[in-house]
Amino acid sequence: MEQTQTTQNGASATPGAQRRVLVVEDDSTIVDAIAARLRAEGFLVQTAVDGPAAVDAAEAWQPDLMVLDVMLPGFDGLEVCRRVQAQRPVPVLMLTARDDETDMLVGLGVGADDYMTKPFSMRELAARVHVLLRRVERAALAAVTPRSGILRLGELEIDHAQRRVRVRTDDVHLTPTEFDLLVCLANTPRAVLSREQLLAEVWDWADASGTRTVDSHIKALRRKIGAERIRTVHGVGYALETPAP
Repeated sequence: MEQTQTTQNGASATPGAQRRVLVVEDDSTIVDAIAARLRAEGFLVQTAVDGPAAVDAAEAWQPDLMVLDVMLPGFDGLEVCRRVQAQRPVPVLMLTARDDETDMLVGLGVGADDYMTKPFSMRELAARVHVLLRRVERAALAAVTPRSGILRLGELEIDHAQRRVRVRTDDVHLTPTEFDLLVCLANTPRAVLSREQLLAEVWDWADASGTRTVDSHIKALRRKIGAERIRTVHGVGYALETPAP
């Protein structure tokens, strides 16, 4: 008889339905702690300790998500992310030992969906893994039952059905998180949304612990669609600018 496993966040999953998470980290203490926590949450976990092994494992095992350290032997996590995303799209939670905004933006630029700066709590890491996987599930559902129509805001065009964005006639490649963030802003153009609102809508976070995550994704989004299209309201949040009627 198949057993049902209950995760620590209250969700249940059968072994056949368990999601696969590849954890890539060269520090044995950290990788063991992450793997133990994610297994306790009901995930199947495989680990790798260097860049080449991570790429090989991703190709062979086909994980549903990667937890990926930036600093790795062989080649770094940014190169791992590039190579893995070239094979197939995989949600990536990137880990960095430095609170370096450049690292964060480069990571987002090569296909990472979120990042955490060491040291971090295992509880928060597990929560972010759940959030990223829920977003993938929502995107898959949207592909089956997509919203109809194309939203045009001046030279910015958002195609909900195909999850594509164009500026003028040029296609803009957005990560799943960036697309969801843009849609959230575009649903109420010119209205200012607080970082807390964006965290709740896009990341499903109930607290304000990830406001820097919002800021970094906004910066990455600005680089792709144009900085002038997203207005910062200091101390409050962000608004998507649109042409005057």
